[in-house]
Amino acid sequence: MNEIKEMTYREAVRESLRDALLADERVFLMGEDVGRYGGSYACSHGFVEEFGEERIRDTPLSESGFVGAGIGAALAGMRPIVEVMTVNFSLLALDQIVNSAATLRHMSGGQFSVPLVVRMATGGGRQLAAQHSHSLENWYAHIPGIKVFTPATANDARWMLGKALEDPDPVFIFEHAMLYPEKGEINENKGDFETKRAEVVRKGKDISLITFGGSLHKTLEAAESLSADGIEAEVIDLRVLRPLDTKTIIDSVAKTHRAVIIDEGWRTGSFAGEISAQIMESAFDELDYPVGRVCSEEVPMPYAGHLEELALPQTDEIITAAKEMF
Repeated sequence: MNEIKEMTYREAVRESLRDALLADERVFLMGEDVGRYGGSYACSHGFVEEFGEERIRDTPLSESGFVGAGIGAALAGMRPIVEVMTVNFSLLALDQIVNSAATLRHMSGGQFSVPLVVRMATGGGRQLAAQHSHSLENWYAHIPGIKVFTPATANDARWMLGKALEDPDPVFIFEHAMLYPEKGEINENKGDFETKRAEVVRKGKDISLITFGGSLHKTLEAAESLSADGIEAEVIDLRVLRPLDTKTIIDSVAKTHRAVIIDEGWRTGSFAGEISAQIMESAFDELDYPVGRVCSEEVPMPYAGHLEELALPQTDEIITAAKEMF
C-alpha cells in the first residue's frame, strides 16, 4: 500500500540528501554555503551540526576547483554530491565536466568510473537578472557520458537523488529555483520509483504538451484551460533529458497528432528543437500540424518583474500555441 505524504520541494530535496548521508558513509556534500549557512536554498539546513564538517564541506568560490575535487573523490571511491549554487556558475567548471567527468570512463577503456552527482538551481522568475536566470539544461543534455535529471515535482525531488547515487557515471540534477517552496505529494513507496521513463501526468487525445522542470505547472494549467474549451491535452513530463525517453513522446504524438513543446531555454538551439526533430524523424506521418515550440525570448533575462514575465514562457502562450493547431 502506498503511503502519501505532502511536503515542499525544498523539504523533499533535504530529505533525500539526509537519507543519502545516513545510508552511506562515503557520501558527502560540498559546495558554496552548504555548511554553516545551511545552503543557499536551505536544503542542507542543520546538516553541518548533524554530520560534521568532514561530510558537509563549505568550499571557496571556485567551481572549477570544487567540481574537480568532486571528480577526484569519485575516482577514489567516494560518493560526492556537489552543489553548484546556480547553473550560470557551473560554466566555470565546464572544462572539468566536459573534458574529465564525462570522458574518463571512455578514455580509460572502462577502467575508471566517476560516480559523481552535481546538483544546481536553474531557471528564471525570481528577478535575479541576466546572470542568475539561465536555463542551460540543454547544454548538459548535449554531452555524452553524463545523465541529466530535471525533477519537476516534489516526488521526483525526493527520490531522484538516490537513483543518481546508484549510477556509476556522473549525474547532473537541475532543480528549478521557483519550485523550492511549492508543495507536492510524496509516494513513500520508493520501490515504485523509475527514472528511465518520461511520465504522462495528464492523459488526453487532442494534443501533446511536452515539457520538463519549472514549466510543468504552467503546462498543466494550460491543459486545464484548454479542456474547458473542449481540447483534451496530454501532458508529458520528460523528467530525464539524457537519456531521453523518445518512445513515450512518439507514442503520445501518434495518438494526438499534434505537439507543442514548452522549454524555458532560448528557442535557438533549444532542447525543444531536439524533441521536435525526434518527432519529425519518427512520427512525421502522424502529424496533422507542424510541431510548435514555446520558449523564452532571446534576450538576456531582464531584472524588471514585468519584463521578466514577458521573457519567460507563460500559460497563456502555451494555450495560444495549442489553439492555433485547431
